[in-house]
Amino acid sequence: MKQENVLLNLSIEFAVEIIKFCEILDKSNKYVISKQLLRSGTSIGANIHEAQSPESKNDFIHKLKIAHKESIETKYWLILCDKSENYPSTKELQEKLKNIIKLLSYIIYKSSTD
Repeated sequence: MKQENVLLNLSIEFAVEIIKFCEILDKSNKYVISKQLLRSGTSIGANIHEAQSPESKNDFIHKLKIAHKESIETKYWLILCDKSENYPSTKELQEKLKNIIKLLSYIIYKSSTD
């Protein structure tokens, strides 16, 4: 029986939420941040997904490190939204992202020490 991949599921759910959030930004003509956030926020899950078929252990770790870097960039854009006037709150997205970052960090650490 195949075990559920919590990180993969969280990253997909997060990407869907990012898409919805960016659509809201687009309706408010906030295109610059919307584009950046859409790219980095959906890239997290894409890299995690790609890591599911690694060529090697190092490839697996590398792809998760890229996902981690994209997570940090996404966090930056979400913070900018919160600090800017006339932007919707990103608190829920930031909380979900924090969980993804924690899981990524743990998996990268454990995979690097095995």
